[in-house]
Parts: sequence; C-alpha cells; structure tokens
Amino acid sequence: MLMKDRIAAKLTQALHPVTLDVIDESDRHIGHAGAREGGQTHYRVHIVSEAFAGKGRLDRHRMVNALLAEEFAAGVHALALKTAAPGES
Repeated sequence: MLMKDRIAAKLTQALHPVTLDVIDESDRHIGHAGAREGGQTHYRVHIVSEAFAGKGRLDRHRMVNALLAEEFAAGVHALALKTAAPGES
C-alpha cells in the first residue's frame, strides 16, 4: 500500500472527514533533508472533520500527528496540514 493511501485510510477511520485530500509532494523535495529515493516522504493534507470542532490549530495538528505516528516512523518526513471543522474556511 502506498504511504498516501495509508495516511488517507488512518485519517478516514479515525476522523470520519467530510473532505480529505492527501497530496504527495515528495517530488518537490528531491535533494532536501528527509527525501529518499522513491519518494513517499513529504505530504500535504487538507482535512475537514467534525472532530476538529471547538479545537485550536495546535490541538488539531497534534491529533493528526498522533494518528500518523507509525507513518512517521516508517519514513514520512514532512506533513503540511490544513485542518478545519465543517463550516470553517
């Protein structure tokens, strides 16, 4: 399974997002710290979930990072997050 799919599956199972977009940006980081041959190291995630309602940005990011701890241990180097509750822009 591709890392992108692992990330999407974990976030979907735990957070039941209204919208979820996982973008592999590894090709933009070739030669940078944390980049590996074959990619699958740098991602951008846009997620809207009711689970984020009433939480600040830091708490939301901590939630996502905790859910993806195994993926970080398996080689994900960078994760850019945009998190929102339904109705937020």
